[in-house]
Amino acid sequence: MAVANGGNTRSDAKFDIDGATGTLMAYAELGRELGERTLLVDGEPFDIAGSRLQGWHVLSPRHGVAVHIGAYNFPAWGWAEKAATALLAGMPVLTKPATATSLLSWHTVKLVVEANILPPGALGLLCGSAGDLLDHLEWQDVVAFTGSSDTARSIRGRERLLDQAVRVNVEADSLNAALLLPGASDSAFDAYIRDVHRDMTQKTGQKCTAIRRVIVPDSDVPRVREALSERLSRVCVGNPASDGVDMGPVATAAQRTSVREGVQKLLAQVRVAWGDPDKVEPVGAPEGKGFFVPPLLLEADDALAATSVHAQEVFGPVATLLPYTGSAAGAASVVRAGEGGLVCSVYGDERRLLGELIALLAPWHGRLVVVDGKVADKSIAPGSVLPNLVHGGPGRAGGGEELGGPRGMALYQQRTAVQGNGPLIGRLIGAS
Repeated sequence: MAVANGGNTRSDAKFDIDGATGTLMAYAELGRELGERTLLVDGEPFDIAGSRLQGWHVLSPRHGVAVHIGAYNFPAWGWAEKAATALLAGMPVLTKPATATSLLSWHTVKLVVEANILPPGALGLLCGSAGDLLDHLEWQDVVAFTGSSDTARSIRGRERLLDQAVRVNVEADSLNAALLLPGASDSAFDAYIRDVHRDMTQKTGQKCTAIRRVIVPDSDVPRVREALSERLSRVCVGNPASDGVDMGPVATAAQRTSVREGVQKLLAQVRVAWGDPDKVEPVGAPEGKGFFVPPLLLEADDALAATSVHAQEVFGPVATLLPYTGSAAGAASVVRAGEGGLVCSVYGDERRLLGELIALLAPWHGRLVVVDGKVADKSIAPGSVLPNLVHGGPGRAGGGEELGGPRGMALYQQRTAVQGNGPLIGRLIGAS
């Protein structure tokens, strides 16, 4: 279904569906740990006066509905990761997937509903236009959106949501960076090339966590260019149902147009390092059928002067090679030109540089992936969202936060301070 409706290869479809089931399983495990409690204790009690008068913080489910608006690139994983946290937090869910790829969303939600494992009405699905749905929400409701920053802006600015102070969580555009450190070991270098290549081609580059900016020390640019070019030259683009095809089409005609226009904007300031933006010969596809685009590696001579690379996300199999001086400050200035991101990955073995970069880059990202030679063969690719770690990011990425195990549930809960007879309150809320 994902191959036919979304243009996914079997491997890409598996990535989406396994992500959905894996996230649901992780939150099921968390639910087993939490048991039957309907109030969650948040932290230790605070002594107000003496040992008896105390204050506690508790988390309780909001008495509304969680409205989830998803993107077209992950029609299974997208709804499942949001629903897992909201349902465990105690809120019913109405999920609205992107219309273009909603067939897979419909089928996977149908399987869950037919399994009769949820209370009636706990999970609803809306395919197609949402109409004026958002104009009927109230202050106990929650909206969680994944998609473009333009759409996010229109949602956030709706008069009804502003008047009712409805919680809105956004995961939007992100110009994610992969940073190679000077003197990286062979294993760290190989992991760098592997992960950049995977993020360029997996899901045809249609991932919000995909690497868009390939940031490399000046002296390593030729080596990285050669290694990535060699890998990209072996990518087979074509009908995702055909044997041997590594990369299928983008999801829609509009998306293909967006990729082409975005590449032209970038080419005003950068050049092509590998590939041909005007040439793609898909294998196994009838002539004129399919929204195919070629993988492209672009390159800039001056990383900071190429301002479009830090402002324009091409949501396809496109990344740009950017040189830097090799210092932590130099690297951070290039990364931070993206004005906030979902994930930044750093590859290298120099501990001093790694420590400096964690401090410099953490405020600008929702997640940092640090890969040294000792974990290079075990490292999870930065494009994979893990249910126990937060997903989201500041600035351009939308300022939202999802998942993170129990942290993700807080979006759907009210934090309340309860003060009084500390030991009694502790017993009443199930803390002791």
